Amino acid sequence: MANVARQRRLADRIRHIVADMLELRIKDPRLGFVTITDVRVTPDLREASIFYTVYGDVQEQEASAQALASATGVIRSEVGKQTGIKFTPSLEFIPDAVPENARHVEELLAQAAEADAHVHEQAVGATYAGEADPYRHPREDGDE
Repeated sequence: MANVARQRRLADRIRHIVADMLELRIKDPRLGFVTITDVRVTPDLREASIFYTVYGDVQEQEASAQALASATGVIRSEVGKQTGIKFTPSLEFIPDAVPENARHVEELLAQAAEADAHVHEQAVGATYAGEADPYRHPREDGDE
């Protein structure tokens, strides 16, 4: 088992290597605008999960996933050359769910803003159900 700092350093190095490979060396026409968002390496440094996002519609995302799957061997060999570790980790490309989650959060925030606006509209001409000041105050001389 490797320590956590080494694991993080290797994950960061793999992220840079894969990003450079996708930008400069992989010439697959199916590969769209891919961004590597995160890399996670197992504690034994044998497997690396590479999270990515693709700018575009569902067809472009699927085509990019196929291009990444076909280029995995070339990318893995380059990771092995550039890192120089004894065992090159196996690579797994996983589509990142961050854009979908962000879109869902934005929808929820829009719903909350709409509900707040509705409550504000109802409160514009409203009056108190009881007295305007419901708190008890100490008696003053002359109040009876």
